Parts: sequence; structure tokens; C-alpha cells
Amino acid sequence: MCVYARGFSINGICAGGTNMSGMWNQTKAVDYAQKHQVGGFGKGQCAEHVRQAIQAGGITLNRTHYAKDYGNSLQSAGFQSVQGTPVKGDVAVIQPAPGHPDGHMAIFDGTHWVSDFIQQHGMYPGPSYRNAKPSYVIYRHY
Repeated sequence: MCVYARGFSINGICAGGTNMSGMWNQTKAVDYAQKHQVGGFGKGQCAEHVRQAIQAGGITLNRTHYAKDYGNSLQSAGFQSVQGTPVKGDVAVIQPAPGHPDGHMAIFDGTHWVSDFIQQHGMYPGPSYRNAKPSYVIYRHY
């Protein structure tokens, strides 16, 4: 059931962008990601950090072991794959690159992608990703 008047549900998503499991607040999610990043080049905990940021934004994801596998969890929570220019709150799920079999996950803060660190060189977190350019999907909550 939707939490506001005249709301209706389509595939578990309330019209107007309210997820039935909670209100999505991309500002809170991004603020959390920025405040809890560990600096430098991270510590290999991108999935945990981004999942916690999304939870701070009001949505609980089903956990997976690897960042590369979060697509289904995001879709189940009301995120949809999108193309084009990212907007604040978008989440990227990137497939593995050489030496990084778990893949990568980051949330867009409106300027930078943030995982367990603020990524200064775009969506791909490091040189091996930038060289290999593995496939990725960007998800947005509506």
C-alpha cells in the first residue's frame, strides 16, 4: 500500500517514486556516502558502503556477496536501469576488471561517484577499470 493519498502501486513501486518499503531520499543517501567514505582509494568495501548509504536514504537492499551482483537487489527495491547523464542518487554496478573479480559499486553525488572513497576520475574506480572498461548498469530510483 502506498503511503500517500491517491497513490497506486505498479510492480511494487508507488506512483510518484515512493518505494513501498520506505521513502527514498537520495540527498540522505549521498550525504551518508560522502561522510562515511574512507579516503584515499578505499579499502575494497564499496558494496558495503554503498548499500549502507542507500539504507540511510530509506531503502533496505537484499545483500549480495559481491558488488557486481547488486543489480537484482536494486531492481527489487524500485531502482530501474537508465542510460545517459547520471543524476544525484544514481547507483552504478560495474562488472569485474582484471584483478578485481568482485566488481564495483558507487553512488553519484551530483559531481563524483562515491563508493568507499570519492572517485576523482569518473565512474571507473581505478586504472584497471579505466583500461578494461567492463560493462556496467546505472540504476535510478523513481
